Amino acid sequence: MPLIHSFDPPERFVVGTVGPPGARTFFLQARDGARLTSVALEKQQVEALSERVDELLDEVMRASETSALIPAVTPFDLVDNNPLEQPIEEEFRAGTMTLSWDLSLERIVIEVFPFTEAAVVAPDQVDEDLEEPEPEEIFVVKLTAGGARAFVDRARSVVGAGRPDCPFCGNPIDPEGHLCVRANGFRRRDPQQQ
Repeated sequence: MPLIHSFDPPERFVVGTVGPPGARTFFLQARDGARLTSVALEKQQVEALSERVDELLDEVMRASETSALIPAVTPFDLVDNNPLEQPIEEEFRAGTMTLSWDLSLERIVIEVFPFTEAAVVAPDQVDEDLEEPEPEEIFVVKLTAGGARAFVDRARSVVGAGRPDCPFCGNPIDPEGHLCVRANGFRRRDPQQQ
């Protein structure tokens, strides 16, 4: 049986980072009383999760007769801009994530499974019937609709707080500039530093 880190609902569920822009480590963190769970993940996973949570809330809002329970924007009292809680002890690195709506509880359910090499599928294996091994741990969070909207807003803010994008090639600009492929390898400087 896998170890299940379950929060239904958590007192706090946020995404945050450790480290400077360009070298940040992203974490999902849930707290309930003294119990604290932190799971590391990639920036792209944060973007995908927050986008899909937002889409799912909108879908439920459109399809539900009880859409009054689902806020269109983050309730003011649920805004959370505080840093991650200490100590940050990584339980595991996120791999597969699932997302669903629990109609009976009227909550979004996020399940995060650890990354394993066995779950990586090569392009030539797509059509094969592969069996994924049973995970050792699972991170399960059940969020109210308001808490989910707050998570989405914070995730977008955290992702956007990284390095600015080059207006020419779209790649991130380091504080010392970057080699821009659209400028034939000439080093472009951040215009704000001139």
